[in-house]
Amino acid sequence: MVEFPDINPAIAELWLALAAMALLLVGVLRGDSATRSVLWLGVLTLAVAAWLVWSNTDVSAVTFSGMYVADHFGAFAKVLILVGSALTMILSMDFLEKERVGRPEFPVLVIFASLGMMVMVAANDLLSLYVGLELQSLSLYVLATFQRDSEKSTESGLKYFVLGALASGILLYGATLVYGFTGTTSFTGIAGALASSEEQSVGILFGLAFVTAGLAFKVAAVPFHMWTPDVYEGAPTPVTAFFSLAPKVAALALFMRVMLGPFGGISDDWVGIIGLLSATSMVLGAFAAIGQRNIKRLMAYSSIGHVGYALMGLAASSPGGVRGTLVYLAIYVAMNLGAWGVILSMRRLDGGMVENVEDLAGMARSRPLLAAAMAIFLFSLAGVPPLAGFFGKFYVFFAAIDAELYLLAVIGVLATVVGSYYYLRIVQVMYFDEPAPSFVAPAGTTGAVVAVAAVFTLFFFLFPAPFVAEANLAALALFP
Repeated sequence: MVEFPDINPAIAELWLALAAMALLLVGVLRGDSATRSVLWLGVLTLAVAAWLVWSNTDVSAVTFSGMYVADHFGAFAKVLILVGSALTMILSMDFLEKERVGRPEFPVLVIFASLGMMVMVAANDLLSLYVGLELQSLSLYVLATFQRDSEKSTESGLKYFVLGALASGILLYGATLVYGFTGTTSFTGIAGALASSEEQSVGILFGLAFVTAGLAFKVAAVPFHMWTPDVYEGAPTPVTAFFSLAPKVAALALFMRVMLGPFGGISDDWVGIIGLLSATSMVLGAFAAIGQRNIKRLMAYSSIGHVGYALMGLAASSPGGVRGTLVYLAIYVAMNLGAWGVILSMRRLDGGMVENVEDLAGMARSRPLLAAAMAIFLFSLAGVPPLAGFFGKFYVFFAAIDAELYLLAVIGVLATVVGSYYYLRIVQVMYFDEPAPSFVAPAGTTGAVVAVAAVFTLFFFLFPAPFVAEANLAALALFP
């Protein structure tokens, strides 16, 4: 008789699945008029899931026939994912109403995507990893084309689907190679097979290379970043904000679990590859954004650069490196959430959305509080002390130096200097250029999210200890 698995470690995921289906029924029965109600219920659903996860941070268990693992690392990443998803839904409310694209499917798709991300983070087997990855990806494909009457949105969704399917195929091919040469898809089994072999098979290393390539696409690391600028520009702005937050956290957390879990024993074989992904992402993110005039494309290249900084912690392959990456991700979510909130507020008095950097001209005089908040986020993204972004980079640079990755740390510092140019250019446009037509006042929900993110970013230096302590506990969970 088959023993029923222990579902308690996965109670948050089960809650999300059931709640998403219930909200889908509400949307079907009540139609588009229920969009705002379903959005708020979706936010509540994600908040309850975050509480369920955080209340079980001390739980360490493996269930579902060894395919699912619950630990402090997963809990930390899941909370970031759920917070980012919930606040993105709050930011989207005004946009969906003004653009007349509000439909109850939007929050349901976000919840299903979040569910897939949580499964990814908790994966302890190549099969559960792939299931979670595809559940997330299928939801994101639809979200990218949510503004159906927009040619750009349709194009971005098609590009993302085609390239995403290719990346999934590459990852799946790598997984089959690993299975073929180790005889198992379990992370624990793979680690055991690698530990018992004195010399690694070329087939396993090839499989690892394909898996790494597939995961690099999901985090938009160079040279697998080609989809990011076009998809970020074409997708509806709230969807672009969502893409830059929760999926990025989930993919990086999965990257760390895969590389440091089953393949942690052969870190000497992959540290150089991760270091190369990190260095090229930082450099391209810094230089490619300089000539951008569309602020969504600029933020796309910015996110590529920040992925490079986060991968620096993984390249260190140490508890300090993982801690640095987790702290970086927590700060990244806050400052990007605020920046996207300001971008979503860029609506002209005649109702049209604007996306060009030049349209921010003179915003310090027409919307001084909004300009001040944007300046805080931009300085933080540039890594200016004492803002939160400085501490994120400090921890990953410190981990790289501690691991003797001096060249990578130097490249990171130089990329930070170059990247500061385009962030400061936006500040200069807001404060010193002749005023462009003013924007309407942001919606109350959007303004509240921007204000909270600004306070967190500005005053993080006063209370970094709790975040660092939690990140340290999460990092140690990957190094038993």
